[in-house]
Amino acid sequence: MVGGEIKQVKAASGRKTTVPRLVVNDLSLAPGEAHGVRLEHISFELKGGEILGIAGVAGNGQDELFAALSGERLSKDPGTVVIEGIAAGHLSITQRRKLGAAFVPEERLGHGTAPRMKLSENALLTGHAASGMVHRGFINTAATLKTVDRATETFDVRKAKRDPEAASLSGGNLQKFIVGREILRNPAVLVVSQPTWGVDAGAAAVIRQALLDLATAGAAVLVTSQDLDELAEIADRIAVMFHGKLSAPLATREATREKLGLLMGGSSLEPREAAHAIGA
Repeated sequence: MVGGEIKQVKAASGRKTTVPRLVVNDLSLAPGEAHGVRLEHISFELKGGEILGIAGVAGNGQDELFAALSGERLSKDPGTVVIEGIAAGHLSITQRRKLGAAFVPEERLGHGTAPRMKLSENALLTGHAASGMVHRGFINTAATLKTVDRATETFDVRKAKRDPEAASLSGGNLQKFIVGREILRNPAVLVVSQPTWGVDAGAAAVIRQALLDLATAGAAVLVTSQDLDELAEIADRIAVMFHGKLSAPLATREATREKLGLLMGGSSLEPREAAHAIGA
């Protein structure tokens, strides 16, 4: 069905956490559109070597949080988002990339890539500020193609020719390219939304393993996903988004489906409330 053996996803033993690389301090943000969700007092700390999973039903503020972390939406208070010890809430996407951050949005075509641009051109769009693709104002075409070649080889991206348009790739192969493009920059912080949405089992395994390997190398990885099995497989801690609020993260071994279900329904997991809900 997937054209080959599906490799087992496995975290390296003895993975260690380091210093906080992504910190969010009391982030509140009004919705950017009429039907958007207001973010309310979101705070968390993500260390190097750690994967934090964010679960929740779609439409509870996950997109707004991604926009606030990536720099698509700016905060009046620079200290609400701290990347590598630098207040970044007021910084643009490009400036945050220069600090060592990388971002993979949920929508592959139109957000993660420009559909009618070649893969090398798409690599340039996100990598021009924090790589060797541009030198003294001139594009290094060989460097953009090298990024495509590395992503193709490392993440097994299947395509008809060396540098096709993004829209010509299947969903799974395009997702592997987008994730690979960002991971191969060796970011200090990676924020990824729905990393395996709509891809086959083989591609999903490749992407999940790459996220684990990046964390093992010392990066701080934030994964938003509606797939609880995916988060249980790769995350060290799991928090839940509900109506623009983020729950306190739970260690994955303690994040049972019952607890996550309560949080996704708006429960604060107070002992009495949780016991009553589970018994209902």
